[in-house]
Amino acid sequence: AERRRGLGEIGKGNGRGVLLHPMLAVDAENGICLGLVSGEVWTRKGRRTVSHDQRDLSDKESQRWISTALAAKPLLAKAAMVTALGDRESDIFALYANAAEPRFHVIARSMHDRKLADRTGLYAAGEAMPVMDQRAIVLPARAQRAERVAVLKLRFGAVNLARPQSKFLRRLPESLPLTLVEVCEPASPAGTEPLHWRLLTTHPVATTEEAWRIVEWYKRRWVIEQFFRVLKTQGLRLEDSQVATADRLLKLVAIAKLVAIAAKAAIITIQLLQARDGRTHQPVQLAFDANGVATLAALNRNLESQSKRLRNPHPPDSLAWAAWIIGRLGGWDGYPSSKPPGPITMKNGLEYFSAVAAGWSLRDVCMP
Repeated sequence: AERRRGLGEIGKGNGRGVLLHPMLAVDAENGICLGLVSGEVWTRKGRRTVSHDQRDLSDKESQRWISTALAAKPLLAKAAMVTALGDRESDIFALYANAAEPRFHVIARSMHDRKLADRTGLYAAGEAMPVMDQRAIVLPARAQRAERVAVLKLRFGAVNLARPQSKFLRRLPESLPLTLVEVCEPASPAGTEPLHWRLLTTHPVATTEEAWRIVEWYKRRWVIEQFFRVLKTQGLRLEDSQVATADRLLKLVAIAKLVAIAAKAAIITIQLLQARDGRTHQPVQLAFDANGVATLAALNRNLESQSKRLRNPHPPDSLAWAAWIIGRLGGWDGYPSSKPPGPITMKNGLEYFSAVAAGWSLRDVCMP
């Protein structure tokens, strides 16, 4: 009880702690994780007595979907186009209204059967749309689901979303023109829940290929799930951190720094995992600064000299080259016939590398 003092609830049961809402940048075309662009860390201050519908958006946790998207805009200003992806928690009328602009779009999975401007329902409107295509797509593996192929039917069309009847939203437009892209799986393997996505987007969609592109982009959400697995269960195990008292943990500046450091490590781990086979051709500077690259070069020479048969097969300016080194530092044997290094191996290698890099940066310092 002493350790939990001051920590808010984080879910069902007796769990207490802090929460993290991160926003990652991912290349739309190839799924490469580019980095962490914004995020918030907070703890809950007891249970709310005012109902969700009777509070302003600024007094709800869901406002973080908007604030993190807005914070990311200046960092991504040079991108040709940005699309903010979210699961059902991001199905927020104010997000569509506040975040979208000509080069910044939103795709969210629908949580609510919303009312349209003509007072009909969103889901009924989707069911009335004709099936435009059928296609098999690959669904990435998740924590409790293996990778599988799903045959999906596609519907899409323009909808005009009515503003929710809340006094806190009266400053927003009475309705918003959006596109509904709906895919459903008529038949799924035994014991598997059929896939059914209703995706609302600010992107205009005029053709079948544009609709399938929205579906493919939504699949990029898998990277954020991978991020949390690396952060918590598959690598850094942040939830296992132990502190003497909750008071120390609740110095929010300190915990924010801790989570930020862990989040950065999780991002680099994902980048290394994506680059390890050399197919993505990412530059090493995506994850390492000049001192880090110099440290990697020194470590690579040492690793290669330990066995004449083992050579780093990747160009020295590539992230794949760094992934080979970090994997070796984490305990991987380096042989092509061996299973490639996973998240825990990369995490162990990064920890070793960080210590070496700190010492390498001091190599030219003269001690009195």
